[in-house]
Amino acid sequence: MPRLHALELVPDDAGQDAVRRDWQRLRDAGLPSQLDHGSATNTPHLSVVSAPALPDAAIDVAHARLGSLLPVRARAAGLLVLGGARVTVARAVDIDDDVTRRVLAVRVQVPDRQHLGWLPHVTLARRVDRALIQQMVDVLGHEDVVLTLAELRRWDPERGQVTTIAQAR
Repeated sequence: MPRLHALELVPDDAGQDAVRRDWQRLRDAGLPSQLDHGSATNTPHLSVVSAPALPDAAIDVAHARLGSLLPVRARAAGLLVLGGARVTVARAVDIDDDVTRRVLAVRVQVPDRQHLGWLPHVTLARRVDRALIQQMVDVLGHEDVVLTLAELRRWDPERGQVTTIAQAR
């Protein structure tokens, strides 16, 4: 499977700290965590779209439609379990309908996108054995976290490079 390029919405420092506290709680409990992913580009984020390549039109639309909205307030709420035998555990993110419409306008520019539709979430752990889910829920609890999405960035896995497309002023 090819490495996927991505457009991502990144929380401000306070939002990143809140998500990293979840990551740390999981690690402290001896559970899988995004902290296990040691890349310097591993930052809490909401993926807008991911695909083997991102057309210039998608980046232009993202800049125009999403960049102009920043900062955007959202709420990281309930937990999600995504996948099959091994799962991703994430916080669902409640976000304004206008932002969702704008994200969809970006996504339609990418014909070979990874997933149809958009499920806004912040990943807490990947490739988790299903037997650990209840333990993870117990560790993470049910507190909502307000996030301020302050940056739109592009991840280019071929170059190992993150580029800021837009930032909140």
